[in-house]
Amino acid sequence: MIRRVIQIDEEKCNGCGICVTACHEGAIGMVDGKARLMRDDYCDGLGDCLPNCPTGAISFIEREAAAYDEAAVKANMERKAVHQAAGREAFQEDVSQETVQSRLQQWPCQIKLVPVHAPYFEDAKLLIAADCTAYAYANVHEEFMRGKITLIGCPKLDQIDYSEKLTQIIAENNIKSVTVLRMEVPCCGGLEHATVTALKNSGKFLPWQVVTISIDGRILE
Repeated sequence: MIRRVIQIDEEKCNGCGICVTACHEGAIGMVDGKARLMRDDYCDGLGDCLPNCPTGAISFIEREAAAYDEAAVKANMERKAVHQAAGREAFQEDVSQETVQSRLQQWPCQIKLVPVHAPYFEDAKLLIAADCTAYAYANVHEEFMRGKITLIGCPKLDQIDYSEKLTQIIAENNIKSVTVLRMEVPCCGGLEHATVTALKNSGKFLPWQVVTISIDGRILE
């Protein structure tokens, strides 16, 4: 049947994921850092997601599409609710069994505020993390921050290039390794790029890795 559904322009999409939350039918998901209409029959064509898109990547289109299936949407949302509840219960059980401890070893931790020279950089393993990762991935402290000096930032919010300062930190201190922890959204590419640039410009050969977190809290391979 011909009916109205949404259309997403991937070139305009910045991967913020706001539309995923705004869609009450679960019709939109994130694929490779871009929003995508996952199933036609989940889209009711009302467009709750449109005014929430900051880049204007979502619009209406009239095309051949499966009819809106309210029963399928309800079943899908119920499955998601069960999965989320199970995840919360598992996390609460883990928390109740052990004391949650912060693994932050220094202050400040913002890239733009941290000094270039500090005693804690001696023989340090650096974790350069997008600030959203601490909210998207529940076990950041134990799995990533533990045993590392943590520097956090968001190039989109700070609107600065971190590469010069990171180059100084890596070049002028005895850094042992670097881990970049970023989200799957494209704006986090700026943090990864700044770190890679800093590693190259430092003149040092250090072990380094990039770990990417999805917006639904998974580590992407």
